[in-house]
Amino acid sequence: MTDEFTGPPWQMDWRLDALAAFEALPEHVRETVLAARAELVTAKDPYFRGIETDTHLPDGMWVEPARSSHPKGPRISYFDAGSGWLTYTFVPRAADPQIMVELIFWAGNPDPLTPSPAEP
Repeated sequence: MTDEFTGPPWQMDWRLDALAAFEALPEHVRETVLAARAELVTAKDPYFRGIETDTHLPDGMWVEPARSSHPKGPRISYFDAGSGWLTYTFVPRAADPQIMVELIFWAGNPDPLTPSPAEP
């Protein structure tokens, strides 16, 4: 082990409640989250700082600070065209940098083949 800062792929860990929420999602949404995860752990900078640094992300995914007044704080990674998001922090330790998922949410229809009750 060296004191040199390591690069991607980053480690990713989940809070237990966030992991339980992820596991409760429908399969097609979990696949979308896993695609978003793959983008985060392989990004040169998981905070996507700067102008248009997340333009290479898949359609329907983008990253922004949770609070603009705290640029090194938590980030929100939106997926499924904004129907879902996960909140994460990046801990850039020299020995073991990692991404920590703190919260995951998805507001989509749990069964995409079933119309919304509000639809006729």
